[in-house]
Amino acid sequence: MEQVLTLVVRVEKNARPAQTDALETAARAVLAILADERSYGEGEWAEAMTSWQDNRIRKIVKRARGAEWRRAEALPGVTVHGHGVGAEQPETAAAEVRVFPPAPVDDVPAEIANLQVSGTDFVDAGELPPVEPGVPVLWVNPALEMSSGKAMAQCGHAAQLAWWRLSDEDRKEWAASDFALAVRTATPARWAKLLASDLPVVQDAGFTEIAPGSRTVVADHPQLNR
Repeated sequence: MEQVLTLVVRVEKNARPAQTDALETAARAVLAILADERSYGEGEWAEAMTSWQDNRIRKIVKRARGAEWRRAEALPGVTVHGHGVGAEQPETAAAEVRVFPPAPVDDVPAEIANLQVSGTDFVDAGELPPVEPGVPVLWVNPALEMSSGKAMAQCGHAAQLAWWRLSDEDRKEWAASDFALAVRTATPARWAKLLASDLPVVQDAGFTEIAPGSRTVVADHPQLNR
């Protein structure tokens, strides 16, 4: 049975996260659950995580506010807080994303299954800061138009593909940095160069929003360029 990993982003009525902060926080949330001790070995989520990772690593992003968010937060999972990247307006809040262990598509807890997918469209309120040297970058395809929710899932895929390619030592270093990363939209020239490299690239199945086979995000982790 197909498994799905659900991410829920907090979107209060008068406090929406910035686009880049939401994308980065979603990617870090995926890494956080992959690295969580409950997700491997004898951990309580290990069987579900293994079953999910042995198949299509499907992810879905939903939104919640108020009581919805509190009910979702009471379920087993991991909450990751953003750094406010791209947020300069008073009505823009630092992102909060909670990620839940995978569940069969037809057996997702009602508290999150009933949440809305639509409405997860965000914007950056200010200029993005330069990426610090040595920080992994998830580069988004400049030719695609995706909703924020779709892009969050794609960035989560890219972070996971990078995680799989890293050594145990490199994973530990990344975790020690609180999974520092940046998300940026590539220029067309950079995108072409990235696709010609051996870096992990997300190729979407095309079930929603974009054409099958579309390449959405490339994970540029410094340790994968050695």
